[in-house]
Amino acid sequence: MTGLEVTEQVILRPVDFSQLDGWADDDHAAAFRAFLNSCRVAPHSEAVAAAALAADALALDETLDDAAARAFFEVHFVPHAVEAKEPGLVTGYYEPEVHGAHAPGDRFGVPVYGRPDDLITRADETERARFNDRVTGFRAIPDGEVPYHSRAEIDDGALEGRGLALLYLDDAVDLFYMQVQGSGLVHLDDGTAKRLTYAGKNGHPYTSIGKVLIARGELSADEIDMDRVKAWLRADEVRGRALMQENVSYVFFRALSEEEGRDGPRGAAGVSLTPGRSLAIDTAHHGLGTPVFVTAAGLKTDGGQPFRRLMIGQDVGSAISGSQRGDIFWGTGEGAGAIAGSTRHNARFHVLLPKR
Repeated sequence: MTGLEVTEQVILRPVDFSQLDGWADDDHAAAFRAFLNSCRVAPHSEAVAAAALAADALALDETLDDAAARAFFEVHFVPHAVEAKEPGLVTGYYEPEVHGAHAPGDRFGVPVYGRPDDLITRADETERARFNDRVTGFRAIPDGEVPYHSRAEIDDGALEGRGLALLYLDDAVDLFYMQVQGSGLVHLDDGTAKRLTYAGKNGHPYTSIGKVLIARGELSADEIDMDRVKAWLRADEVRGRALMQENVSYVFFRALSEEEGRDGPRGAAGVSLTPGRSLAIDTAHHGLGTPVFVTAAGLKTDGGQPFRRLMIGQDVGSAISGSQRGDIFWGTGEGAGAIAGSTRHNARFHVLLPKR
């Protein structure tokens, strides 16, 4: 590809792979396996840009070595530096592990709702960041349509008695964060487990309660992380519930079958997410399935080196907005949550676009 591509005041400037600091040292085989997941799920869609490219990837063995994986990307793609007014930023997300039951009881009283059949969505779910400044979810009434029930209305029982509860949790804060993360692994009281995935939202704008706490002086920007916010919410149930309701957005789930959930939670394109390789992106700028080389000097790997890694755009999020905005999927459970909760670093993005 030659020349400059400009999209919504964003310049994509072609560069050589040799100009990507850390490219030669990456684990290209790991990136290829994540890319292959996108090829399997959507081989003829925007997810992998071209059917021929997907066919070439699928023809290769997923156990190919690092040199062959690197050659695949260098043969098929051209890296483009993303140049935009807003600086790049990466955050992190994960799949929480929570406790629940099939039926409500003394301990388990917080319902996890499936998507209601009267929810009318006026925006594609993969573009929810683009429309986060407006209401996109509605329900029909005799006189027309009105915005769908808010978080407060649902908390107050707007959906009770409709058979929508998939499971019941023991903690409202756990439900809230499962909704923020978009998935959850629920360990049930009968010894089984159920993996839940995003099935839609009520269509109200997402509000970060962390930013609300900072604006009110409850926590400083330097000290805030997920654990501190959770502790603040749980310290006073009434004030915690009130703050969570300031995020009017409400996420609904569906339960994955054992086969669907075998390899982990699913992203927006239906792809199983790969810890440390799957990236939530803004589809207003980059198509799902796009390889993105992310450089974040302040974010350190297990070996203490700067984070310089080829990621695959396989998910979206209401708060992930911008050409150099990404959310790194870190995995499942408390350890992944600790990393995700502390991930907030300046970043540089290079998107890999197919050769034409």
